[in-house]
Amino acid sequence: MDTLVRNLVPMPVLLPLLGAALTLAFRRAPRLQRLTSTAVLSGLVLVSAVLVVETDRRGPLVLWVGAWKEPLGISLVADRLSSLMLLVSGVVILVVLVFSIAQGQEDDDSDTPMSIFHPTYLVLAAGVSNAFLAGDLFNLFVGFEILLYASYVLLTLGGAEQRIHAGTTYVVVSLISSSIFLIGIAATYAATGTVNLAQLAIRLGGLEPGALLVLQLCLLTAFAIKAAVFPLSAWLPDSYPTAPAPVTAVFAGLLTKVGVYAMIRVQTLLFPESPLHTLLMWAALLTMIVGILGAVSQSGLKRILSFTLVSHIGYMVFGIALGTAHGMAGAIFYVVHHITIQTALFLIAGLVERLGGTTSLDRLAGLAFASPVLSVLFFMAAMNLSGIPPLSGFLAKIGLFHAGIEFGTPLSWALVVGGVVTSLLTLYALAKVWSQAFWRPIAETPAPAETAAALASGSLDVPDDVDPASARTTVLTESASTSRAMPPLMLAATATMTAVGLVITLAAGPLFAYTQRAAADLQQRAPYITTVLPPEVRR
Repeated sequence: MDTLVRNLVPMPVLLPLLGAALTLAFRRAPRLQRLTSTAVLSGLVLVSAVLVVETDRRGPLVLWVGAWKEPLGISLVADRLSSLMLLVSGVVILVVLVFSIAQGQEDDDSDTPMSIFHPTYLVLAAGVSNAFLAGDLFNLFVGFEILLYASYVLLTLGGAEQRIHAGTTYVVVSLISSSIFLIGIAATYAATGTVNLAQLAIRLGGLEPGALLVLQLCLLTAFAIKAAVFPLSAWLPDSYPTAPAPVTAVFAGLLTKVGVYAMIRVQTLLFPESPLHTLLMWAALLTMIVGILGAVSQSGLKRILSFTLVSHIGYMVFGIALGTAHGMAGAIFYVVHHITIQTALFLIAGLVERLGGTTSLDRLAGLAFASPVLSVLFFMAAMNLSGIPPLSGFLAKIGLFHAGIEFGTPLSWALVVGGVVTSLLTLYALAKVWSQAFWRPIAETPAPAETAAALASGSLDVPDDVDPASARTTVLTESASTSRAMPPLMLAATATMTAVGLVITLAAGPLFAYTQRAAADLQQRAPYITTVLPPEVRR
């Protein structure tokens, strides 16, 4: 039984890679592609759920790939933290796949070429899983690189000039981050003779403080770029909004969290006595405040959500910076909450764009009338992200605020105040979306159906005596009555993602207890080290 459970550890990586190969072979059979992708990702969720249960019961699980003698080979390690991240990311990837399949069928693959999308999307899933399971720095780097190449293809699907430009920016920034990471790996190996995380946890303690600080700064800088921590976050709002809706949703939900996960793993396992707590606290505070001020100043829904994404990364860095068990538990809980809610909001943004032909708040109105269901979904997700009690966003913030107050320094108190201000400004930014796009009344002046269609396609200018908002809201009213505007499967996937946020609220007690156990493991380090390394190499 132990061997069987251990052999499940590489499955979250192997299943998507196998699925990618099969969907590539089935590129001329769309139905087989859809069935294969859905089955593979369903299997990924199932395996991840088993790993969550088993790691919580048994402790960390390790598998050495290729039967190399420890610690020379590649180790894949599943513990409470990585298993939870695998499960949440698997659910998100599966739900977004359903959304993308529905969108591809409705649009006849014009916006997202599904024959290319499926294998690339599964490779992305494999990269995410590999990053979470990596037991050494170089394999973590490999996971990031898989993410980079797959995400570039997904970001530029359709070949539009705007997407190519955004994809180029994303790739350049990612390559800079990867280069810094690779330099950090090389320096770490030169200083310690290993890149295995468990062995590094032992050997790094023997380095001079100055050398240790340089290694930590190098690794954290690379991860901070990937996680979009201020001031290394300027690339994100210009990169994400141009991609197709399902791609933007999975990017917003997952990719920055892989960087956050790497920060958690490195800070707790390799640098537990870090001198950079104060620097990280300042970074967390500035990320929250600068990000949310950017959101408040925007007039487009996708850019507002992109800036709130940056801002709320600050909450996670807040918990990491504290370095306490309560702070780390709060950060892990917040990661789980934010992955689901941010994904739901970007899926909703995709439906808004589909319904109204735009995400500009100046050109949207009457969405509450055009689609009451979509309005309810946005309202629930927005309240959750804003931290309105008793939703999971509120509970996650309370956990972090409690940890900050318990820490008791002036800077930790400033972080608590900054977190409250950020929550209020998040509520303000999303309330602006609600009041302008959803609640603003639809103008009474109708436009002929032909004019509405021309406006939707962008082929006709609005006459001087017709208010653009009035014309646009007429488009909203007419498009809401068509099945193409609001496909049931796309709406169901979005509702499912929003409902997952409510499930987290209902299961907040057991989930927070789980994150506390995960944080305790991270703080102790011993369960991870002793499971990965045999006694003769723990030196």
